[in-house]
Amino acid sequence: MVVLSKIYTRTGDAGTTALGDGTRVPKTDHRVDAYGTVDEANATIGMARLHARGDMDAALSRIQNDLFDLGADLCRPDPSKDAEAEYPPLRMVPAQVDRLEAEIDAMNDALEPLRSFVLPGGSPLAAHLHLCRTVTRRAERLTMGLSQDAEVTEAAVKYLNRLSDWFFVASRIANDDGKADVLWVPGANR
Repeated sequence: MVVLSKIYTRTGDAGTTALGDGTRVPKTDHRVDAYGTVDEANATIGMARLHARGDMDAALSRIQNDLFDLGADLCRPDPSKDAEAEYPPLRMVPAQVDRLEAEIDAMNDALEPLRSFVLPGGSPLAAHLHLCRTVTRRAERLTMGLSQDAEVTEAAVKYLNRLSDWFFVASRIANDDGKADVLWVPGANR
C-alpha cells in the first residue's frame, strides 16, 4: 500500500529524482521522460473521461490503472535483476496487451472500413481520445528510445503500441460508430 503523508520532499530541488530502485538520476533522464509521458497520457485520459459513459468510461478507467502499472515498470531499471529485488517489482504482462487487442477487435467489428484518414475531432470524446492517442504515441517513441540504451520489458513497449491503436478505434466509436468521423480530403484547400 502506498502512503503519502507529505507531498514535497525537497530531494528533487537539485534536478534529480529517484527511480523505483532508489537510484537517483537527472530529471532529464530518458527513463524519467518515458514514464513522465506515460503519466501525461494518463492525465489526458482523465480529460476524456469527462465525456465518457458506461462501458467506455469503465475501459478508460482500466487503462488508467494499467498506465500506473506501466509507470511502475518503467521507473524500475534493469528487469534482469528483478529476482534480486527486496520485493517483486511490478511489470507489465502479456495479458494486459492481449486485453487491449481483444477490446480493439470488439470495437472495430462495429465499424465500417475506412476509405480515408481520419482527422482528429468530431465529438468532444473523440477529440479527447485523439489527444490520448498522440500523447501515447509520444510515450511509445520515448520508451523505444529508452530501450536503445537500457532494458525495457517487451510487454511495456507492446502495450503502448496497442494502446494508441485502441484510442484510434475508440475515437471512431465515440463518433457515432465512425459515421461522424471527420475525414481527410487530400488537397481540399489547394
